[in-house]
Amino acid sequence: MTGHPSPLIEDYLREAGFWYVAMIGRGCKLDPKLISALLERWRPETHTFHLPCGECIITLKDVHLQLGLPVDGDAVTGSVHSADWGAVCYELLGAIPDNINGGRIEMGWLRDTFLEPNDDSTELEKIRYARAYILQIIGGYLMPDLSRNHVHLRWLLKLVDFRAASEFSWGSAVLATLYREMCGATRSNKAKIGGCLSLLQSWARFRFLFLRPRVDHPYTFPLITR
Repeated sequence: MTGHPSPLIEDYLREAGFWYVAMIGRGCKLDPKLISALLERWRPETHTFHLPCGECIITLKDVHLQLGLPVDGDAVTGSVHSADWGAVCYELLGAIPDNINGGRIEMGWLRDTFLEPNDDSTELEKIRYARAYILQIIGGYLMPDLSRNHVHLRWLLKLVDFRAASEFSWGSAVLATLYREMCGATRSNKAKIGGCLSLLQSWARFRFLFLRPRVDHPYTFPLITR
């Protein structure tokens, strides 16, 4: 994602439920020390942060407040396999990338292929651009994989109809992905972590650092329970 979304696709992003996160979702500069401190306190067996004074978690309410994504509605599910991902791309985006690896396409292809629409763009071109823009939000910010350079086309299948897309609990999918990535990051052989780290960092700062941390450690937090 680069810059604010074009006003020409605002209605589509609002209809799909992605307008707010598109306006704030370019992310912030990550603080590796803060993230590492949080991961050291994450316990996969309870899905909670274990602090010296108790346990706490990121909730769906936190996701909704920070990202503006819907947290009610249908679960974002679906097979990662398709008979022909190229056909899916052509039908919904009007273009097919040269390389589709297991249903995953390069984020760079989306940026290079779908240029910002102008007043002369057709309605179909605007719709396709909006879908590509949302894919970049998902793959680059909300649910990035370890490479942060690819996005799976299964998400595109949820963007056939923008109004129907708004009925999915995207916030739940984002939180579940982050939880899964944090659980994986506790393994000693895991060097990278995917997921919405900006959510993790902003949650910690708003919930903890803006209160009064103990002075003996910059990332020892006062307790905020669930």
